[in-house]
Amino acid sequence: MRQSFSHDKPVQSFALRQGVSFVEPNDLRWCVWAPNHRSVELVLIDGTQRLTRTMQPSDDGHFVWIETIEPERIPQLRYAYRIPTFDLDLPDPASAWQPEGVHCPSAVFDPQSFAWSDHHWSGLKLVDLALYELHVGTFATQGTLDAAAARLPELADLGVTAVELMPLAQFPGTRGWGYDGVHLQAVHDSYGGPAALQRFVDAAHRAGLGVVLDVVYNHLGPEGNYAGLLAPYFTAHYHTPWGDALNYDGPDCEPVRRFVIDSACRWIRDFHVDGLRLDAVQTIYDLGAQHILAELTEAVHTEAKRCGRSAFVTAETDQNDVRLVNPPERGGYGLDAVWSDDFHHALHALLTGERHGYYEDFGDVDTLVKAYNEVNAYDGCYSRRKRRRHGSPVGNLPREHFIVCIQNHDQIGNRAGGERLGTLIPAAAQRLAAALLLTSPCTPLLFMGEEYGETRPFPYFCSFLDDTLTESVRNGRAREFAEFLAAHKGELFDPHAEATFELARISWNWPHGTAAAGLRRLYRTLLRARRTFAPLADRRHARAHDAGEESSLLVIERGQAPRATIFANLSSRPTAVELPGEARLLLSTEEAEFGGTRRALDNVVELLPYEFVLIGDSTCPTFPRPT
Repeated sequence: MRQSFSHDKPVQSFALRQGVSFVEPNDLRWCVWAPNHRSVELVLIDGTQRLTRTMQPSDDGHFVWIETIEPERIPQLRYAYRIPTFDLDLPDPASAWQPEGVHCPSAVFDPQSFAWSDHHWSGLKLVDLALYELHVGTFATQGTLDAAAARLPELADLGVTAVELMPLAQFPGTRGWGYDGVHLQAVHDSYGGPAALQRFVDAAHRAGLGVVLDVVYNHLGPEGNYAGLLAPYFTAHYHTPWGDALNYDGPDCEPVRRFVIDSACRWIRDFHVDGLRLDAVQTIYDLGAQHILAELTEAVHTEAKRCGRSAFVTAETDQNDVRLVNPPERGGYGLDAVWSDDFHHALHALLTGERHGYYEDFGDVDTLVKAYNEVNAYDGCYSRRKRRRHGSPVGNLPREHFIVCIQNHDQIGNRAGGERLGTLIPAAAQRLAAALLLTSPCTPLLFMGEEYGETRPFPYFCSFLDDTLTESVRNGRAREFAEFLAAHKGELFDPHAEATFELARISWNWPHGTAAAGLRRLYRTLLRARRTFAPLADRRHARAHDAGEESSLLVIERGQAPRATIFANLSSRPTAVELPGEARLLLSTEEAEFGGTRRALDNVVELLPYEFVLIGDSTCPTFPRPT
């Protein structure tokens, strides 16, 4: 190593990215924001050798250093920042790689060292999205990105068009959901580190699949979070469930905004991901002239265009707030899509009978009808649960801007027992739910294992290194589920136990001739139909109405040619049905090949319990069936 940086006056670093950048093939630039300190030292650790450099201050609170590093030394090099008033080495908040964990020195990663093979890939259209959410640690036995990549051909065969990875940012320990990450730009080392993510995305694009990454820009985790020691990343002006909010609109907020936006663009630029899913954006507070969500989305779109691809930004929220996807000229933030919970809640409450918690506002057919037709069942009307009006109307916005599901990590994992839907309802009802999801006019999202009826639970798990924090999490979840446990005499999984993590690992098994194989065949059939069958592809014109409260018969019609109609029996008893004249029965979820009991599709005069049938007129094309 040799020093190659010297200035007599403060450098201008306003436009510099935090972290490590390659300014020349062998010249590395370190940049850290620490406005509360007079000086910062860069500690370079090369084996047993420790070299200390006094970094150069900028005029906006950043400190910078450039050093020439021989290429062969870079893989072994570690670094940290030292504040003279502190007696510890701090990892880089903008670290790209933490090989030894959140408390240890950072490592240098060169994103340009990977030879991409996806030059043909230009991204996905939002209208073509069918998402498959997975947790890397429990998706395959090895729990790595490389192991998950080996299963991508099976997902392509299933018919989804993109995988959505739960957060990868470095979190404490080796087991976790990822929402307690403290290094927003570092791929968790137990998953294989940053190079493994590049390999995964490249493999996904070869298989014809896009990749969406779940990112957390509303808070940092409680352990290993050293950013606040360096700079005012947080503000006490707003409070979130995890503590003080990130400082997006207060004094000294500009470096925080740049830091987060740089992180978002880096996933697009260096890792070729096709989209980002922003976690719980209702806890991102910004009263500035341009909301951080709007600025971030604009930056991601620009970065993707510069790279010759398209990319999209989606968000999770419980607010039913259409401003998120409205364009800026209509006062919105311009995000590409938003998660919508009302379809899930309405269908789940109907099929399970559950009415506790947020299911209090759901449970009747009319609410499901409204969620199907209008996306937001609560679109400004009164919510009993919230004891106020809630949400805003979607209007004529294209339905692909709204992501719906019947299962996801939250709806399963935030139950006391982590139960999946298939363990709560009959198999026929599970097939019905799948069919209603995949014929929805909205963008569908599946959760790993859903497609074959995985029965293993997906409970919350973590592996904090701080014993006090671990005990706090245990006690907090026990309080959260106390009422449920008392009513159901259940047992809460220990989130810190390795056995809880192992229990969440999916079986990835659907033997021929089993109900699991039949359910997966139904998913394959409907996912293909969604992409190739005209009555389902024209999603904006799907409408639903209740054909009788007593029978709980749901009828979904497409009014223009070719005409197609769906009949869905939401009850546990047979229901008489009068099919239109010249109707052609195209699909039933009770066909034997899907695990049902119906041997023939002719002469259907009543629907079996929880049966879903799709019929068409003479103008409908032949319904596609996968081999």
